[in-house]
This record gives sequence, C-alpha cells and structure tokens, in this order.
Amino acid sequence: MFDPASDLWRFGVPPLELVVRSLVVYAIFLAALRLSGKRELGQFTLFDLAAILLAANALQPAMTGPDASLPGALTIILTLFGVNHVVAGARRRFPAFRRLIDVPPTTIALDGAWLRPALEHEGLDDEDLQAALREHGLESISEVRLATLEHDGSVSVVPREGGAVHIRQRHRRYRTPGNSGL
Repeated sequence: MFDPASDLWRFGVPPLELVVRSLVVYAIFLAALRLSGKRELGQFTLFDLAAILLAANALQPAMTGPDASLPGALTIILTLFGVNHVVAGARRRFPAFRRLIDVPPTTIALDGAWLRPALEHEGLDDEDLQAALREHGLESISEVRLATLEHDGSVSVVPREGGAVHIRQRHRRYRTPGNSGL
C-alpha cells in the first residue's frame, strides 16, 4: 500500500541507477533523432506532437523503473538537463562533435531551380516549397539564388541579385498531416 509519508520521499531504486537509466535513454533518443534527419526537427504537426508524447510516455518507465518518488523524479530531471547542457557545450566547442550530432544542411534550390533529388531525399513536397518561398516574401523559384534546408529543419533562402534584401530569420518547414515524417 502507498504511504505518502515515506514512499513519496524515498528512492524506489538507487539514485545512480536513475542517472544511468536516464543517460542511456537520452543517448538512444538523441541517436534516433539524428538518424531520422531534419524532417523531425522542423515545425511539428499535430501528428508529430502525438508521436513525441507517446514516445515520452513509452520511455518514461525505462528511466524510472519502479521508482515513483519525488527525489527520483528530481534526479532524472537534473540528469537530463545536465547532460543536455554538456552536449550543447560540447557541440559549440568541438566541431567534430557538432558534425556527429547535427544533420548537415542540404541545398534544395540553386539559381532559380529546385534540386529534385535533394527534395525527394528530404521528403519535401511542392506545398512545403511554396510555403518556404512565401515566408521569405518570394513568389517564384526564379527569384531564388540559393535555398537550404538547415540542420534544424528550417529553410533559409538567399534571393537572386536585384531582389529585396532578406535578413535571415527562423523559418520552419511546413508539413501536411499526410507528410508528417512518421
């Protein structure tokens, strides 16, 4: 029987086990995101959000085991934020680590023409492309000197000479519900 006076505050498993479990799950999840490519890192659809919530729900028991204590939850949270801070710092400091973690950018348009093999490889469709152009204030691919699908799933566009100067902002790639990337 659950006794809140003691069970809520007492670790159900050793704290070191919670740390190790959390680090393993973090590494697996990071590898899965890296292997899935840029399409999972752009703007989320409702289906993407549902998949992420379900994945988090499925991964939670792997981290907690039988522990349902508040100190256990705090240990896991601090571990995840700590390892994320370390990974972010290593990513900034070590270019080789950045290349390992980040998906490289992909050129998707050059000199007024879409690069169809790159688009197919990245799973982009015409609606995605038109949305990216509109977000950058462009009407036609003929106005584009270079378009790149960045490592974070955003699309950056460099207009052709004579076009309006465009300051790069964070523009997310749009996906339709049928093209959620799952």
